[in-house]
Amino acid sequence: MTQTNVRYINGDELADLIKSGKVPKKDFVVIDVRDDDYVGGNIKGSVNLPSREFLMNVDGLVKDTKQVPLVIFHCSLSQVRGPKAARVYSETRKNVVDKDIPHEVVILRDGFSQFQVKYKDDPELVENWDEGVWAAEWS
Repeated sequence: MTQTNVRYINGDELADLIKSGKVPKKDFVVIDVRDDDYVGGNIKGSVNLPSREFLMNVDGLVKDTKQVPLVIFHCSLSQVRGPKAARVYSETRKNVVDKDIPHEVVILRDGFSQFQVKYKDDPELVENWDEGVWAAEWS
């Protein structure tokens, strides 16, 4: 049974999932749709698929993740790009993948901006973090 609605998870839930021992890109995958704002750090093991290229690449993403039961989307704040990508992915998946393959599509509440505030110093959760980028962002 497929799920057509998407739900939100918070940063603590995502951190627990990443540290749970589940295998990234097999048990779950994190899709980061940030564009130029991708610099400065990312969730460890996430896949960057910029929003400006998302529509051109969504079919490939659906095929690459059809066996992954949990697909998590985010952008910087998860207010526009992340939720839109999650909806597009979910709709595309309904048309491309066998309906009997269980899956769930979720969105990281408050996006990477808030995730990095709490977890930037944890190398199990955040990689490529650059203090200079974030200092400039908030100055």
